[in-house]
Amino acid sequence: MPRFAANLSMMYTEHAFLDRFAAAAADGFKAVEYLFPYEHTAADIRARLDANGLTQALFNAPPGDWAAGERGMAALPGRQAEFRDAFGRALEYAAVIGNDKIHVMAGLVPAGADHGRHRACYLENLAHAAQAAAAQGITVLIEPINGRDMPGYFLNRQDDGQAICKEVGAANLKVQFDCYHCQIVEGDLTVKLKRDFAGIGHIQIAGVPERHEPDLGELNYPYLFDVIDGLGYDGWIGCEYRPRAGTSAGLGWLKPYWKA
Repeated sequence: MPRFAANLSMMYTEHAFLDRFAAAAADGFKAVEYLFPYEHTAADIRARLDANGLTQALFNAPPGDWAAGERGMAALPGRQAEFRDAFGRALEYAAVIGNDKIHVMAGLVPAGADHGRHRACYLENLAHAAQAAAAQGITVLIEPINGRDMPGYFLNRQDDGQAICKEVGAANLKVQFDCYHCQIVEGDLTVKLKRDFAGIGHIQIAGVPERHEPDLGELNYPYLFDVIDGLGYDGWIGCEYRPRAGTSAGLGWLKPYWKA
């Protein structure tokens, strides 16, 4: 049966961030994820996890200046030292919070840029991150993101993500399979889940095209959940969607899975 993690960056936004942990637990979630923890101390977040019996599924490494529009640094030449410092900070947080997965964002690349130069930088940074993370038993994740929501993002396709992981050659480097992004860019999700399953380290969901609850839109998630179960996936499925109204009121789609 699928195991679901609430994404606290998108869900429960009617509460202050640290209060979202209790809200998610009260609704029945056993795990959480979010984009970034760095506005709070790792100890404060760990206290919220422990107080509410929650597992931390994953979070992202620092992405550069998010407020200024940056979306990662891993594929940005000239910022390797900054990337390494940022990833080191993520590892420090993970050591306290207890998660074993960290998502590394590639960054935005201008149109017409030298793709090979950015790819070489990406490979170098991912190799460093995977080696550093291995000592803590942590898996590094990369995520193909659709260019409609994030124009210029370096990595868009599942096959490219898998090829990059194979080229780096680290056992603890895997692809984050976000059903929402994959449907927008490529479609054919079932074939891609089966084709790439060995290289998938985390799965996320949202309705397409509006990124609301997964019972809205063009994807048949009950079917996809059966496929994912059939493949033997035992990780968390991150609910990375924006509730159409209140978070708790929109959880009707999830209750049959919890009852099961």
